[in-house]
Amino acid sequence: MISDVDEQMYERSRRGLHAVAELLIAGPQYRQHGTIRLRAVDQGFGGVQWPVSVVGAELVWAQGRAPLQGTYRELGRLAGFEPEAPKGVYEDTTGVDPDSVMEIDPAAARLVGDWFALGDKALRALAPDATPVLWPEHFDLSITIDEVNYGVSPGDSFHSGPYAYVGPWTPRTGEFWNASFGAFRPQDEVNSLATLLEFFEQGRAAVE
Repeated sequence: MISDVDEQMYERSRRGLHAVAELLIAGPQYRQHGTIRLRAVDQGFGGVQWPVSVVGAELVWAQGRAPLQGTYRELGRLAGFEPEAPKGVYEDTTGVDPDSVMEIDPAAARLVGDWFALGDKALRALAPDATPVLWPEHFDLSITIDEVNYGVSPGDSFHSGPYAYVGPWTPRTGEFWNASFGAFRPQDEVNSLATLLEFFEQGRAAVE
């Protein structure tokens, strides 16, 4: 739970991890393979075709691993590549300079990894034929079913902590819908597989 980590440290770490996802995984992957799609992995996240991932508070690649420390450029070069954001894919990038220093707390990184792991399980239980995608633009893990997005986010400008959401492409009205984009629940309300899946299933029923 985010309450186990200082909120300001969590937010800095979450932003740092977002930048790692964008600069060290999505951008290089897009340059090589033409896709920005990422995925949840055990204790973190990684590319779908780029063999680089974040596990806990470490960057892992085929030939080694290293702590998420120093600058993004230094860490990328250690792993054998130059960091960069995906070019021409989306405009709302993190804006993080590759030469800036990472501020990523290991405990906060574990919270983010655990949240993505729980979200991945719930989304696969909701729709076994769908493959959850971690999108580097907003750093959220989601699937789309019949023009409705279901997903989890570690936090953003809308809500600073982890949350789950249901976002229909066509706006709905009613008690269930408590956000401008649809419905959301903070992590403390959906912090188990059962409660998170129940929220997604309620959302699917509410759009019918």
